[in-house]
Amino acid sequence: MSDHHILGGRQAGGRHITRAGQGGDRDVFEYALLRVVPRIERGECVNAGVLVYCRAQGYVGARTHLDEARLLALDPAADVAGVRAALGAVEHVCAGGTAAGQAAGDDAGRRFRWLVAPRSTIVQPGPVHTGLTADPAAETERLLDLLVR
Repeated sequence: MSDHHILGGRQAGGRHITRAGQGGDRDVFEYALLRVVPRIERGECVNAGVLVYCRAQGYVGARTHLDEARLLALDPAADVAGVRAALGAVEHVCAGGTAAGQAAGDDAGRRFRWLVAPRSTIVQPGPVHTGLTADPAAETERLLDLLVR
């Protein structure tokens, strides 16, 4: 495929723009970054994970990666074990089952919405973004590599 795509008789530059109903075998997904904000008053954060939800495939997943050195550079007194526990809890809620606690009986969409609700704790979700994917689990890993690692 060339660097330029044709859209409605015009070139769309290096980006492919898909109109409604033209997603092919791809489904809409939503994602949000998980950010660690060790000192709220400073507003600094470290990306530490990604949440992905695909309604069409009933998928909700999270992948996390904590760069401990980066976190400690922002706050040498940060509770690394506590942050790791909070990130692990997010992964458990996404996975469902008994490890999800009270969220175990909720559907994927409800668990995602609960996880991306604004909160003022050390681990916070960022804004929700959207995209198209054929494989939401692979998309979760791709976004972790692109935006967190």
